[in-house]
Amino acid sequence: MTFEFKRSQLLTAIAAAVMLPAMSAHAGGTITFGEDKSISVGFGMRGSFSSVENAAPNGTSSSQDFSLDSARIYLSGSLNKNIKGMLNTEKDIAGQGFQAIDANVQISVAPEVTIWAGRFLSPSDRANMAGPYYSLGGGYWSGIASRYGYNGGYIGRDDGVAVVGSAMGGKFAYSFGAFEGNTAFQIAPVAVGTRTGSDGLMYAGRLQYDFWDAEPGYYGTGNYLGGKDILAIGIAGRTQKNGSVTDSGTPGVPGDDVTGDYSSYSIDFLLEKKGVGPGALSIEAAGYDYNTDDVFLSEQGTAYSAGVGYIFDQKVGWGQFQPYFRYQKFSPDNDIDTKKYDLGVNYVIDGYNAQLSGFYSNTDVTGASDVDAFTLALQVQF
Repeated sequence: MTFEFKRSQLLTAIAAAVMLPAMSAHAGGTITFGEDKSISVGFGMRGSFSSVENAAPNGTSSSQDFSLDSARIYLSGSLNKNIKGMLNTEKDIAGQGFQAIDANVQISVAPEVTIWAGRFLSPSDRANMAGPYYSLGGGYWSGIASRYGYNGGYIGRDDGVAVVGSAMGGKFAYSFGAFEGNTAFQIAPVAVGTRTGSDGLMYAGRLQYDFWDAEPGYYGTGNYLGGKDILAIGIAGRTQKNGSVTDSGTPGVPGDDVTGDYSSYSIDFLLEKKGVGPGALSIEAAGYDYNTDDVFLSEQGTAYSAGVGYIFDQKVGWGQFQPYFRYQKFSPDNDIDTKKYDLGVNYVIDGYNAQLSGFYSNTDVTGASDVDAFTLALQVQF
């Protein structure tokens, strides 16, 4: 009888949470159903209209396309004051369904130390930890310099366990973990390669120090929209024995795979300052080094990104304007460089819960013509 009662209570909480107004960026509503017990439900979406030079079927006209870039359902809960969990989904590549991107439990073993286990973002650079919904300009901009499709799983996620903690009043943050790794290009419809040799785990870690305001949480934010004074430096790295695997090209012939080790290292910087003229200034930069043991020359090399944004304090109508500029470059060892810059403006209505943005981008790949594009995007989270 007790089990039936609690199950009914939980189902009622879930149903009620769906109907509540927005309460936070990750939850449509939170219902408590006992001491330190709660469940939250929410969703988010990013949609856009884009016009890309020479991308129409005739090869000479500009494309004109609407796209649902992202759709997510957020679920989180608390079992007691020490055990919490989350289940977040993302529409799949074909847009025909959803798959779990986060499915994990967080166990607090000390006031500032938590064990994460399951599927989640492995420790990495700020761009990957912030993701498409919490970065300056939003979207999946980070795929050129910040490249975790190779050894980071689907949208940077991986299966594993990590220790996540902070010290010095939250200003020093650290995270270290062991993960499945070797999830080469799983964001594509077909994964690349099969593992051979020893079955090594991927080890990943990140250290960050905040000189001004402390930043809360493990999943990060790429820009605080004028809400904090930030001066932060972070370093991250990951490595896996036999983490780079590909087939040498002879179908049906066993033992002809090419196998090597994988490693990547990065350093990132963020400065945000309130009260700079009529608004807040932000400056960001990051550098990367990727090594696939010469197995994938197209994914081995160096990269960097840099950006600047300025959000005006004064609202115009519903929101605030935030112009921004970003530049990225990836120089792989196959000598086919990719460079991209974005110039745009965000209209921030309710933080990361409601934004409109418009931006122009130029992409230059070695040996190909430049591609110009203009995009209008909408982001909403409930």
